[in-house]
Amino acid sequence: MKFALFTICLFVPAVTWAETKTLTLRQALELALTQNPDIVLARLDQQKSRAQMALSQDPFRPKMSAGTGAAYTSGYPTSIDGNPPAIVQGRLGMALFNRPQSYLVAQSREGVRSAAIETARRQNEVVYQVASFYYDAERAARGLETVDRESANLARVRELIDQRVAEGRDLPIESKKAVLAVLRAKQRVEALSIDLANAENSLTLLLGLAPGDRASVRTEQREPLMIPESEDTSVETAIAGSQEVKLLESSMQGKLLEIKSYQAARLPKINFLTQYAMLAKRNYADYFTRFQRNNEEVGASIEIPLIVGRGVSAQMETAEIEVAKLKVEMARTRSRIAGDVRRAYQDLKRAESARQLARADLDVAREELNVFLAQMDEGRLPVARVEAARAAENEKWLAYYDSEHAAEIAKLSVLRQLGTLEAALR
Repeated sequence: MKFALFTICLFVPAVTWAETKTLTLRQALELALTQNPDIVLARLDQQKSRAQMALSQDPFRPKMSAGTGAAYTSGYPTSIDGNPPAIVQGRLGMALFNRPQSYLVAQSREGVRSAAIETARRQNEVVYQVASFYYDAERAARGLETVDRESANLARVRELIDQRVAEGRDLPIESKKAVLAVLRAKQRVEALSIDLANAENSLTLLLGLAPGDRASVRTEQREPLMIPESEDTSVETAIAGSQEVKLLESSMQGKLLEIKSYQAARLPKINFLTQYAMLAKRNYADYFTRFQRNNEEVGASIEIPLIVGRGVSAQMETAEIEVAKLKVEMARTRSRIAGDVRRAYQDLKRAESARQLARADLDVAREELNVFLAQMDEGRLPVARVEAARAAENEKWLAYYDSEHAAEIAKLSVLRQLGTLEAALR
């Protein structure tokens, strides 16, 4: 009994917490931009890059330390670090001039910019994925409604044909054809149900919902997506606004700054230093005739590298090779983006042509159904023929929904290449 109660206590909250969220496309996008795992990880990487930049700036920030201690000395009084032993000692120091480190700071600042670009790139990808799966779910939901109507019509056709076969006015093969049409419609219902479940499951993962929760789409009328007419202008816009190109440019700039830091390895380094020590007289009475308890020191240390070794030149050569590789990658990326944009426009033209054809085919089917209805009212056409025409009209609706979905996905692809998808959907 206790085990049963324990099981119920575990199960009931899980059922209670599970939630189905019916969202519009805009609500889904806002939720994804807030809690999508990829975007959250990118923002964490962005915070990490800021912390790394602060770490590179650390040598130029003043640091202070103070302390005391006790030790036995034999001979001339010195502490372990070579300074005179003191009751209390304090130090403050920082780098004033360190050109290699300055370039590393600039490089880390460029790393922050790269992280921001990567975050924007991931957001653009997530927006495209959310919109794609949302459209897939909408298409499956509309298809289910249409196939349900078609199934009802085909079931009515089967009943009427069975009557005609029983009366001897149709061959038995017609009854088998009607049964086959009903089974085909049921199979399509199952397939569309699976498509809808898969699309909503993928959408749930993209939205970063809690385990057990489920996202559901809310079919709505939206303004059509506007696509620039000029393909050449779109190619230029896509290349200029590409996050991939910007990321490569930022990486190249970071490598160039790294090369400059290696080139500056022979420059002098200047550090600021101030120090205070309170001395004990008993440590110095046997060595000096004059004793001063409080001792201050303010100055700068200058370090001039004379031999830097071959490691610096090897690191610089490695960075230069990385820059050359980034240049090749950037040229290839620009060419690929131009090809992707032109291909997206071609796919859009093909999808729009198919949509227009499907719409014209649907209009013909609707007109034909109206003619059949009029003929049935006049007693010149059997009900089975009319029901079959209704099922045929539903088939045309399905084909139209498929073509409309393909056109919408093609528009998403174009806007994704242009980098304006998020603004267009909002």
